[in-house]
Amino acid sequence: MRYDELEAAVLALIVAAGEDELRAFGLDTVTRLVRADLLETAADDELTEDAWAALTSARENIRTAGAGELRALLVRIDEGIRADDDLDQGLLIVITALEHWTTYLEENERGELHELAIRSVEEVDFEVSADLDDVLASAEMAAEYARIERLLTV
Repeated sequence: MRYDELEAAVLALIVAAGEDELRAFGLDTVTRLVRADLLETAADDELTEDAWAALTSARENIRTAGAGELRALLVRIDEGIRADDDLDQGLLIVITALEHWTTYLEENERGELHELAIRSVEEVDFEVSADLDDVLASAEMAAEYARIERLLTV
């Protein structure tokens, strides 16, 4: 499967999924994308102390926080970014995942979950450097697609 075919297949799964499946998928995916090991290479000075505190709170409460609470935390994070367009890759993944999940909670737009899914695929790709002409050739990419498919087709 080529990368563009993977994106289209994920979108089709999201379009066909019921609300319960979407929520379960979104929670599982955002939880996976805000994990601590993604922040191991981030420098302390990339965010202000308050932004780090907000990020920690968002990560710790991702499964229970509402859209308003997460949006307030994201504002604090955004205001505390010190790096100029050069954030650590893991930190960028975490912040982007929080943004997509929060926007989904606010607007209930399936496109945000598609973006979240693609960020999850990209995170795996970043680790294993998948072949764009056969993205499921690696066990890690195949497992990520299987996770997405399983959660969206329950």
